[in-house]
Amino acid sequence: MSDKDRDLVLFDGPRRIARGSDAAVVAVFRKALAASPQAALRVFDLATGRPVDLDLREKETAPAPKRGRPRLGVAAREVTLLPRQWDWLATQPGGASAALRRLVDQARKTGADDDARRRRTDAAYGFMVEMAGDAPDFEEASRALFAGDRARLATLIAPWPTDIHAQILELFDGAASTK
Repeated sequence: MSDKDRDLVLFDGPRRIARGSDAAVVAVFRKALAASPQAALRVFDLATGRPVDLDLREKETAPAPKRGRPRLGVAAREVTLLPRQWDWLATQPGGASAALRRLVDQARKTGADDDARRRRTDAAYGFMVEMAGDAPDFEEASRALFAGDRARLATLIAPWPTDIHAQILELFDGAASTK
């Protein structure tokens, strides 16, 4: 995903003041900074819950597309397997690469729910650490988060600033990635 496709959220201290693409958040960031140069502005990537640095420079026009074949998005990387695994791959239709692609696709399908849940938990935790790492009951809230106990998590973070509380629950629920 390119930077312009990211879903970002902008906080001024504990208040959420913007959400959207890089371009949308940069515009609000610039306005907020102009209005209050001392503002405590922080930007987070909603896919990861991690802080991001925005490129506030004015954008130049995009260079003309290059000639030639388009990139196919195929990456050659090293894979280390045991001889018996290589032997098995060699007998598969389409060869080793095709068999590995099929296995990876199958694993992605069967583990998609667990992977999504893990990514949501990691994003919520990353955001929690950055915005509420010193908040009361942080450790207990972290335990509830990793246990998947939404009710306990919501109870423990209820006293925290409203926008921080709401953002953590959105990340936990996956609502942040669907807006």
